[in-house]
Amino acid sequence: METAIKIAFATTDMETVNQHFGSAKSFAVYAVDMENSELLEAAQFGELSQDGNEDKLSVKIELLGGCAAVYCQAIGGSAINQLIVKNIQPVKVHEGSKIKDLIVDLQNEMKAGPSNWLAKAINQNKGPDPD
Repeated sequence: METAIKIAFATTDMETVNQHFGSAKSFAVYAVDMENSELLEAAQFGELSQDGNEDKLSVKIELLGGCAAVYCQAIGGSAINQLIVKNIQPVKVHEGSKIKDLIVDLQNEMKAGPSNWLAKAINQNKGPDPD
């Protein structure tokens, strides 16, 4: 999976996207390429106060460093701005969306012709051309 991109999913059950980004207690981080996917990490967070606690965002965004995208059921404007600065694409999906189905959709998009953010992420992970 040499050209795989890292994708995070806000989840408590490691099967569905069921968390708001800011209040997510855990993320499943996968390596995904056109054919395969592999769970790299299941990151857990302790209790963080929610209202007005911008530190809760920085801890999560730091963990997601190197990810091309994070899938969640909802996300606030401050978090979106901080993720975009780090070249992490926020993706909102319906609560209960199955992670394995989202990965298949992502792989199909990779094969068919990726969107702008996905094409950029793939190119960043290719590295320099050996020629």
